[in-house]
Amino acid sequence: MNRIYFDNAATTALDPEVLETMMPYFTEKFGNPSSIYSYGRETKIAIETARKSVAKILNAHPAEIFFTSGGTESSNTAIHAAVRDLGCTHIITSPIEHHAVTHSVEHLDNLDLVKVSYVKLLPNGHVDLEDLEKLLAEKDEKTLVSLMHANNEIGNILDIFAVGELCKLYNAIFHSDTVQTVGHFPFDLRNTPIHFITGAAHKFHGPKGVGLLYINENVRIRPFVHGGGQERNMRAGTENIYGIIGFAKALEKATANYETDSAYIGTLKYYMHEQLKKHIPGVAFNGDVLGRSLYTVLSASFPKTEKSEMILFNLDINHICASGGSACTSGAEQGSHVIRAINNNPNQVTVRFSFSRHNTKEEVDSVVQKLKDLV
Repeated sequence: MNRIYFDNAATTALDPEVLETMMPYFTEKFGNPSSIYSYGRETKIAIETARKSVAKILNAHPAEIFFTSGGTESSNTAIHAAVRDLGCTHIITSPIEHHAVTHSVEHLDNLDLVKVSYVKLLPNGHVDLEDLEKLLAEKDEKTLVSLMHANNEIGNILDIFAVGELCKLYNAIFHSDTVQTVGHFPFDLRNTPIHFITGAAHKFHGPKGVGLLYINENVRIRPFVHGGGQERNMRAGTENIYGIIGFAKALEKATANYETDSAYIGTLKYYMHEQLKKHIPGVAFNGDVLGRSLYTVLSASFPKTEKSEMILFNLDINHICASGGSACTSGAEQGSHVIRAINNNPNQVTVRFSFSRHNTKEEVDSVVQKLKDLV
C-alpha cells in the first residue's frame, strides 16, 4: 500500500534536482571555504553565489543574508540579539507562535531581561492589529515585536507590511518567523519595513539542517557563535556547503514554479475542505481557512468520539501521514498551544493536513474515505 504524505508543513521531500546540485560538494568539491588555495576558493565562490541568488529572489542585499542551521537557530539569534545588542527590554508576541519563538521569549523573560506582552487574537485566529498598536503605544521602553508571517498549524497569514509600518511608527524592532512562507510566497524585503526574517530549506523541498536569517542592513548585531569569523563574522564554524547550495537551488526552483505550484496546491486544499464538509458531519475548520491563509495547510476538527480519539494513530496504520494539534491535555499528548488559544473545544479532535505539489486529488479522496470510517 502506498503511503499518503499530508504533512508537508512539517517537512517536504528533497527534490531530486536539488540533491543532484548538492552531490559534487559531497564528493570532489570538498575544499574548506576558508582555505586560500583554489580548492577552498571554489567552495567559497559557490557559497557567495548561493547567497547572491537567495538575496536576489528575496529582493535583499547579499550582505543581509546569513545561512544558519534552520528556522529555530535563526529565530533564537534574532530574538536574543534584539535584547542583547539592540536594547529591547519589552517583547510583544502572540500566543500562537512556533516554539522556537515562544520558548526563546520565555527564556529571556525567566532571566528577567524583558517584559512580555501577548497581543490579542481575533476569533478567526488573526492578530488584532488594534491591540498591537495599543501595546506599542502604552510602553516607552524599546520593543521587539515577534509575530509569525504564517502560522504552521492553522495557516493564517499576517500582513507583515502593516505590522512593519506600525513598528516603524513606534520605533520598534520587527522579527517575523517566515519559515512557512519563504519558498512559498514572493518577498520584497527592500520594500518591507522589517528587521529580521527566517527560513528553512526543508519546508520547500530542500535539505534539512540549513536555514536563513535575514538581518536588515540598518541593524548591527553581534555574533551568536564565536570562532573563525565565518558568515562575515556572524556565525563561526565551517559552513554547511552542501546545505547552502541546496537551499539556494530549492529556493530558485520554488520561485520559478511559484505560479503553477501555488495554484495547484491551493486546489487540493479547497477540494479537501469541500469533501470533508460534504462527507463528515460535524467537521469544523480552524483559522481563516478560505481567507488570508496558506494554500498548503488545512486544519480540521472532528467531533470527539471513542473512535476519533485515536484518529492519528489509525491514519498512521493506514499509511496516511498527517499531524495532530488538539486542545486536549491528556497524559503524554500535551495538545497544541495554537489550537488551545483559538479553539479551546475539548470535544473536538484536530488534524492538520498539509500539501505539496506531489499530492493528488485521488489521495484526498482516499483520505476522506478513510476518515469517514474513522469518525
